[in-house]
Amino acid sequence: MISSAPPSESVEQDRTSPPQWVAVGVLTLSTFMVVTSEMLPVGVLTPMAGGLGISPGATGTSLTITGVVSAVTAPVVPRLLGHLDRRVVLAAAMAVLAIGNGLTTIAGGFGMLVVSRIILGVGMGTVWGLAVAVAARLVAPRDAGLAVSFAVSGIAAASVLGVPLGTLAANASGWRAAFGALTALALLLAAALLLALPELRRPVAAEGEAETGRRRSLARPAVITGLVVVVLLVTAHFAAYTYVRPALEELAGMPANTIALLLLLYGVFGLIGNFAAGAAAGRRPRLTVLLLATGITVALVNLALFGTVALAAGLAIALWGVAYGGLSVGGQLWMTTAAPDRVEHITGLYVGVFAGSIALGAFAGGLVVEGAGIVPLLWGTASLALASLLVGLARPGPKPARLSPTS
Repeated sequence: MISSAPPSESVEQDRTSPPQWVAVGVLTLSTFMVVTSEMLPVGVLTPMAGGLGISPGATGTSLTITGVVSAVTAPVVPRLLGHLDRRVVLAAAMAVLAIGNGLTTIAGGFGMLVVSRIILGVGMGTVWGLAVAVAARLVAPRDAGLAVSFAVSGIAAASVLGVPLGTLAANASGWRAAFGALTALALLLAAALLLALPELRRPVAAEGEAETGRRRSLARPAVITGLVVVVLLVTAHFAAYTYVRPALEELAGMPANTIALLLLLYGVFGLIGNFAAGAAAGRRPRLTVLLLATGITVALVNLALFGTVALAAGLAIALWGVAYGGLSVGGQLWMTTAAPDRVEHITGLYVGVFAGSIALGAFAGGLVVEGAGIVPLLWGTASLALASLLVGLARPGPKPARLSPTS
């Protein structure tokens, strides 16, 4: 095991020190930043499309671009790092993210938007792909699971709070100002990562690998089941959520500020779902994820049936927030309990699949919105969410296991 403490400190730690928790906090803010940067177009889709002179569907594909690049980057990066200091890699990735946000700020059309989102995807995939494995190494072994929950909570909080807060900022100052603010914050976090994190080289081999000289394959039944569930559920979520603003405008006739407040409500309930799911998934990851899939399915069905009624739409959004808010941490704990001996690699694979599903969902949602409209999109995504639930019920899931900080 490699300790996150400086060499002068004991390798075996019983308690996590305050500076180590600060490092976890900086890492959590970094995951919050990368996913907020990816998802902000959701909340500013209409004005952003107008400012760039393109359709909302084309603007929504910016999530597809970022997702595809992240999906490729996340599983590849852990295999290429070797003995490179993970702290330096994370800081460099945040600087790349800042460049991507800066280019989005000054984009004048679809071409520059594509370039900016490709660059952003590289930074996002690197940070997200390393965050969980690094978080487990920053603390004492007994706190590894809690550190992972915090790191993943940054991802969940970005999905449920970053978008509404960014939407409010964009409504007040314009969407370009919102992306400009993200650029500055990403640069600050790059410096904070260098200051707060210790030197982190490649983790030592897991016990079984050290004895055999080989690593167990990740093609395990519980891993495969979890990945299929994630693909179906995340695709369904992002196909619908990418176009949540047009949906609320069209079905319930809500103005921009009301939508921003409703998305903030989504965020509050999402944070509740994140921490509740984190606690539950540590013991029963399969059951937790299946309950979340049920919640997303019910929310989408209710929005399709009763979305023209403002109160019903609000209740559906709140349920959606609770359910999706717990998915990042629930899915991550499913993966790490299914392959506790290869945390860094299973995390990269999981993030790649997750990001690819975001891309697929945003792309498919754009096609359906442009070709059939909002209501067919909601019914189609509800069907996908239901399919994820059925797969999770029918196939084997992980057995609870103690999280290891090795990979």
